[in-house]
Amino acid sequence: MLAMASPAIELPDLGDPSAGVLSPVMERKLGEQIMTDVRNDPGYLRDVEMVQYLNDLADRLLAGSPDKSTPISVFAVRDRSINAFALPGGFIGVHTGLMRSAHNESELAGVMGHEISHVTQRHIARFFEKQQSNSVPMLLTLAVALLAARSSPDLAAAAMTVPQAMAMQSALNFSRDNEREADRLGYQMLVNGGFDPAGMAGFFARLQDATRFLENNAPAYLRTHPLTQERMADMQNRSQQTGYKQVADSVDFQLLRAKARAAEGDARDAVAALRQPDGLRGMPEPARQYGLGLAWMRAGDMQQARVALEAARREWPGQAIVESAWGRWLGQQRDRAAAEAFYEAAIRRHPRSRQLVHDHLRWALDQGLVAKALPLLQQQTRDYPGDNDLLPLLARAYADAGRRLMSHATLAEYHARRNELPRAIEQLRIALLAGDGNFYELSVAEARKRELEALERERKAERDKR
Repeated sequence: MLAMASPAIELPDLGDPSAGVLSPVMERKLGEQIMTDVRNDPGYLRDVEMVQYLNDLADRLLAGSPDKSTPISVFAVRDRSINAFALPGGFIGVHTGLMRSAHNESELAGVMGHEISHVTQRHIARFFEKQQSNSVPMLLTLAVALLAARSSPDLAAAAMTVPQAMAMQSALNFSRDNEREADRLGYQMLVNGGFDPAGMAGFFARLQDATRFLENNAPAYLRTHPLTQERMADMQNRSQQTGYKQVADSVDFQLLRAKARAAEGDARDAVAALRQPDGLRGMPEPARQYGLGLAWMRAGDMQQARVALEAARREWPGQAIVESAWGRWLGQQRDRAAAEAFYEAAIRRHPRSRQLVHDHLRWALDQGLVAKALPLLQQQTRDYPGDNDLLPLLARAYADAGRRLMSHATLAEYHARRNELPRAIEQLRIALLAGDGNFYELSVAEARKRELEALERERKAERDKR
């Protein structure tokens, strides 16, 4: 995981003391290397709506930051625990348990503003700079422990031996200064973004009060972001000075809270929880009905799902997230014409909904409508080059159309973008042996294979030097 993390002491000083050990470019490469493993973890949540919402929220917060140029990429983790964490290179993970437990959108925004501040202030790079006097093996071990602690506190102990624990304690003490700085800057983002200034302090205070007597069973977020009386007092003073601001939650926030609960645990347990009038604190009735519809679909009761989703559509008409759930319900019925008409109309109404686009294309492939899906997928990948999750669908469409070279070449690009170079190169080898490509397609595949092989050789040489 930390193949790219070896410190380069000879790098030129770029103005930031931490840049002498871990430059912004190296930090991004390290983050991408870590994300290769994260994306292959069962907990990594491939939910287009959740990820789109979280990144839109991050963009809104980052707009209120002094440093607006830092790249931020937010991903979701399927986990009931209340946690969020920052990784090198601007990658931020948010547990679905945090989404579900936040009482309002300002609380979620407060936690995310805090994590974004860890990134903009380059706290992980500062950690490397502080430890540069240690040996390289010690430095890497500490980095593994620190990153493991952020994503799963229970893993941190396994990453250290007893002699290394003392150095790790020093790093965590240093991180408490980072926590105070992230509080201050995250709070400013909260205010500048138009959220309730009390959101951050309120959420942390509620977590602390709820777990005051739990000690080792405290939520993961408190174990990786230790709260002190000084920090709590500072956040509360800031919110009191700014004053109370009533901010209405977005509809998307409430719907995605319900979606997170509907996906948790056993489907029947989710149904039982959401059937309660207040299945989640403060949840509006349409959002509860939407979540109940998703939970019933998980449980296999399509009639109950229909009743709940129709109620949500009546009360909150025209909401893209509700419409995408209705499209999935409709797509499982036998009325192909109705489903096709629904998707075409819904996408015209909600052109920004990536979930509706993905669902429509997946449904078309499931129905054997390759001639319709393939040109749409080709156009979508041109219009949205950053939407990597379209590539497996495009590869499937090429395979269904009998274009084996293009299918494997598309999968190769998918793996390359995920930093999985050996898999990408293997897919290109298969593509070149397919025997069905024209001269142009063969030339492109061969050139891409040589490019990726050269990059893999460079990385191997770097690893061999360490």
